[in-house]
Amino acid sequence: MNAFRFQTVPTLVVEFGAARRLGALLRAQFPALTRVCVITDGFLHRSGLLNPALADLATHGWNATVIDDVIADPPEHIVLDATSRARSAGAEIVLGLGGGSSMDVAKLIAVLAPQQQQALSEMYGVNKITVARLPLVQMPTTAGTGSEVTAVSIVTVGEAKKMGVVAPQLVADLAILDAELTLGLPVATTAATGVDAMVHAIEAYTSAHLKNPVSDLLAVKALELLSRNLLPACENGGDRAAREAMLLGATFAGQAFANSPVAAVHALAYPIGGIYHVPHGLSNALVLPHVLRFNADAAAPLYAELAEVVVPGVTGSDESKTQALIERLEQMIAATAIPARLRDVGIEQSGLERMASDAMLQTRLLVNNPRPMTESDALAIYTAAF
Repeated sequence: MNAFRFQTVPTLVVEFGAARRLGALLRAQFPALTRVCVITDGFLHRSGLLNPALADLATHGWNATVIDDVIADPPEHIVLDATSRARSAGAEIVLGLGGGSSMDVAKLIAVLAPQQQQALSEMYGVNKITVARLPLVQMPTTAGTGSEVTAVSIVTVGEAKKMGVVAPQLVADLAILDAELTLGLPVATTAATGVDAMVHAIEAYTSAHLKNPVSDLLAVKALELLSRNLLPACENGGDRAAREAMLLGATFAGQAFANSPVAAVHALAYPIGGIYHVPHGLSNALVLPHVLRFNADAAAPLYAELAEVVVPGVTGSDESKTQALIERLEQMIAATAIPARLRDVGIEQSGLERMASDAMLQTRLLVNNPRPMTESDALAIYTAAF
């Protein structure tokens, strides 16, 4: 067996209704601290969804500062402004409470707030963080990004370029999964984030680098949970069992790809989000079938194994199983009624070449793809997806 390293959060709490006793959970984990900085977005804060959690924080003696101006694909200035406010509040713990963007910003604030020796601009890339961080807790409100258990934070730099900070310091001390927070999530968000999580599982299982037995186990279980519960969760937003399965599946997929990293689906999705501000999960869904077809010859044996999870009872050759997997994923995406073509989200054909060029900058991801990809390959995939 090849040597491998697997890292994940030291503590994972899975409990329906955990948000309603968040103060108690944090008090048990951090008995000597009192000042927590809650990182979220304005919509969640205004919706009242966080009120029970904030009330329980107060009940258990926490002085909470809420920073709620996170936006999708967060730009650098959002991170830096939030860091300044967390520093001014004397934050002792950082809590990411929301979708992937809120959790990504929380990671960086935990590193940046207690020190001014290392700038954010020095952290882009792999293992560039040289300082310690504040205690970090993550609590997702969508079943998708897996950011609660990953060592990655994505930031938009300049007009449209997405940059990643990848370092073990970004792995949280505690991740809390409360499916109650995901009840009633809109269909489009449920679908896009759910497909994002499935992409994490698929790409972790087929990664050309760092694929390992622990990630494989998690990816397979994640894909089982996600593929069987995505449509039920979309059809009935209050289906507790489906919501719990989706949230756990997304976290398993996050743990898988945190150690066996994602590849070309994500590399091609980033320009769609960066240039056209399409949500990340939807960006993945738009290119997923086309990247799988591109990879099919190289990855057929592995895709066939995943087909047995997603298409129970599938038979035939590896190639036919691969085709069945791609077709089933396309059917699921169509059944959720989210956009299926690039043109459906406002992308014009004249923009495809720029996206293909930008995708080639994602070398951190492309190196993991089971089949090498050139700029002309990327353009052909975007053209097929158009």
